[in-house]
Amino acid sequence: MHIFDILGPIMVGPSSSHTAGAARIGLITRRLLGSQPVRAELLLHGSFAATGAGHGTDRALAAGLLGMGPDDPRLPRSFELAGEAGMALIVGKTVLRGVHPNTVLLRVEDAGGKKLEVVASSLGGGRVKVCAIDGLEASFSGELPTLIIRNEDRPGMVAEVSAILSQRQVNIAAMQLYRNTRGGLAVMVIESDQPVWPEAVEQLRGCPGIQRVTCLNPDEEG
Repeated sequence: MHIFDILGPIMVGPSSSHTAGAARIGLITRRLLGSQPVRAELLLHGSFAATGAGHGTDRALAAGLLGMGPDDPRLPRSFELAGEAGMALIVGKTVLRGVHPNTVLLRVEDAGGKKLEVVASSLGGGRVKVCAIDGLEASFSGELPTLIIRNEDRPGMVAEVSAILSQRQVNIAAMQLYRNTRGGLAVMVIESDQPVWPEAVEQLRGCPGIQRVTCLNPDEEG
């Protein structure tokens, strides 16, 4: 049992799943994008869609995208602050298959045209799970430093990535592998015991066969 199941997270209410979890999803999405979004589409599924407005789920997601944590007292004013920051928001509903009832699909874009799509769920007690990135399956909480690596599905890729992380003294805590088709596009989701150094990220980006590297270090500022 997680301690948040007993005590709950430090947050601006009213709900740990619909508010605190939503804020964390927004913040993780911002960090995965690597910049301040200027456009964001928030499509709520299931219980998020049914009761999210009353629980402030939409406002919490927007707050996270602005870099606020679940305990930020400005959270209820996030729509107003988004407008001041030049972030255009679209809030709607969707139906997703095989996901937790508290799930949202976010589509965000920054001023440079960089786009990102994230599907994430709030599991209760402020805990969350990222389920997909840009349409590709994933499964991580964002509580540990995390690498999301898109690469060609070919022999030796896992060994090359592991070798670079070992050279940079990054210890792998967990690794998940996904692919769309054999020999097509694959995704590695790697959680580590310590922050992933920028030098390691740049070295990975330079490897043949690696198309994109996204790094999430949760201790970094939003």
